[in-house]
Amino acid sequence: MTNPEFIPAAKPIISDEERKAVDAVLASGMIAQGPKVEEFEIKFGEKALGGSAAVAVNSGTSALHLGLLAAGIGPGDEVIVPSFTFAATGNSVAAVGAIPVFADVDEYYCLDAEDVRPRITDRTKGIMPVHLYGHPANLTALQEVADEAGIAIFEDCAQAHLASWGGKPVGTFGKFGAFSFYPTKNMTTAEGGAVSTNDPEIRRNVQLLRNQGMEVRYQNELVGFNNRMTDIHAAIGLVQLEKLAGWTETRQKNANFLTSNISGVITPKVHPEATHVYHQYTVLVEEDRDGFQKALADEHGVGSGVYYPVPNHRLPSLNRFAEGVDLPQTEKYAKQCLSLPVHPSLSEADLNRIVEAVNSVAKAGA
Repeated sequence: MTNPEFIPAAKPIISDEERKAVDAVLASGMIAQGPKVEEFEIKFGEKALGGSAAVAVNSGTSALHLGLLAAGIGPGDEVIVPSFTFAATGNSVAAVGAIPVFADVDEYYCLDAEDVRPRITDRTKGIMPVHLYGHPANLTALQEVADEAGIAIFEDCAQAHLASWGGKPVGTFGKFGAFSFYPTKNMTTAEGGAVSTNDPEIRRNVQLLRNQGMEVRYQNELVGFNNRMTDIHAAIGLVQLEKLAGWTETRQKNANFLTSNISGVITPKVHPEATHVYHQYTVLVEEDRDGFQKALADEHGVGSGVYYPVPNHRLPSLNRFAEGVDLPQTEKYAKQCLSLPVHPSLSEADLNRIVEAVNSVAKAGA
């Protein structure tokens, strides 16, 4: 009897449609930033942002970096961020010369407004929640805290395409939002990102910053970068955008199936105001998470991921900003979190195998 095929934790979906779209761009001769990028910006704004503006860039990290610069964040400023996230969140704040101030997260793995409030100082310029795993942060509570202090909200939407809070799309609440189109995200441009905003000044600043500070060629208005998206990447994104809603629905159905059938682990919670898009389906394993992960792979052929084992405030690159910081929920989740496959490529047989594997390993551990 042959072993069943390994089920990966994530799986980018690239079809002949994307390949044809890339070939058409290559044949056109216009392969850098051009008409496809502009078309992608318009369509992403329409489909994912309720008509808000989008500025395409070359990565989600660039979107965070340029968004902060465009919003005027710089040396001496403080921005409150979660520690339980990918390093790009804290890195982007440090990269503009500002200070990332780390706060704890709530039961939905997102920035906890009550832990943010006492960390605000006279140097705090913004709060940057991460809509982690595709679940929106509590934007009602965070906006209330921001309004009390007279500071801005910036949204890290890297994992949250089509997520919403109270029916309103993420990326449309703050001064800007930052999206990623990395291959394992809910949609991809191969590599890429976008800044969303309703602020014309921020939009123009990002457009300048991504293009060496130029609107008119060789008339550089400010010190900028080459952070442009290419038409090749935009062509992939245009095809993926047409599939995003369907893929999202499949992720949600897969997540509901897992929640209804797995046992022995703590399944993800969803806030009543949130539309969760399940970039990850993250459970908590209270005892020996790493052993649990190994058993899933070795004994059952089920892949999984740990996002993230080392919180930002303990990373060698960022711990200088976090002396004496105590984040108990963050530490707990870093030890216990495990993301199971939830991607749209899963078959019914795959989902049943994942359930059987989790329940079997949990029972053996008990």
